[in-house]
Amino acid sequence: MTRAAVLGSPIAHSLSPALHRTAYAALGLGWTYEAIECREDGLPEVLGGPWAGLSLTMPLKRAVLPLLDEVSDLARAVGGANTVVFEAGRRRGFNTDVYGIVTALAEAGVPGPGSAVVLGAGATAGSALAALRELGVHKAVLVARDPTRAGEAVAAASRLGVGVSVRTFAEPLPDADLVISTLPAGAADPYAETIARSAGALFDVVYAPWPTRAAQAVREAGGVTADGFTMLLHQAVRQVALMTGVTDVPVEAMRAAGLAEIARRSSA
Repeated sequence: MTRAAVLGSPIAHSLSPALHRTAYAALGLGWTYEAIECREDGLPEVLGGPWAGLSLTMPLKRAVLPLLDEVSDLARAVGGANTVVFEAGRRRGFNTDVYGIVTALAEAGVPGPGSAVVLGAGATAGSALAALRELGVHKAVLVARDPTRAGEAVAAASRLGVGVSVRTFAEPLPDADLVISTLPAGAADPYAETIARSAGALFDVVYAPWPTRAAQAVREAGGVTADGFTMLLHQAVRQVALMTGVTDVPVEAMRAAGLAEIARRSSA
């Protein structure tokens, strides 16, 4: 039996099992996919299991890098891998979050930004900066709750060739064509009206509840929004392709399964 899983902490809320299992079933693969609670100290042991592939979420994207045999150029530049593929006895790390962000923005019809602000300084902020680089943005403002913890995101920006200036939430939010919020659910709520006044478009990594308070405020102000579920969907699509070697991944079946699971949870 071929095994794959998603690792992280907390992990019970993850939509990855619904997405991956749907893909494997549609492709006729007898693969299993489970969610495993795992923190940094338990990661080396779990990586030693008989896996075909692993998805990684908080707090493991950075911690996994020194445990890999190969790291893609993008994952190394971003400073985090959310995907591990096991091939010929080697652990290969990739970042599919950047693809997820770029595709989510395109799907939502967000126009190419000339200026951008990233809220948060965690591992996903590095992916957001890489996505901005792909969109042609080479300068951004990084807003951190604690600027002393923004070092890794700033280092990622330097590797990516994206210039950043760091601000706190106590400072005025600059006007920008695009604001990317990498904050956890609820953390951006106090700044919703400020974001709406500043942003032409908002991408929020949160997918439940949706729309977030910030997304609703941006919509009411006439802006465009992109949601975290679409990012999650497309990063999973790329993960399935990397793990299985299949290029024709069933995107719409995965989308339907993910949305159905979100609806089930919201009504429970």
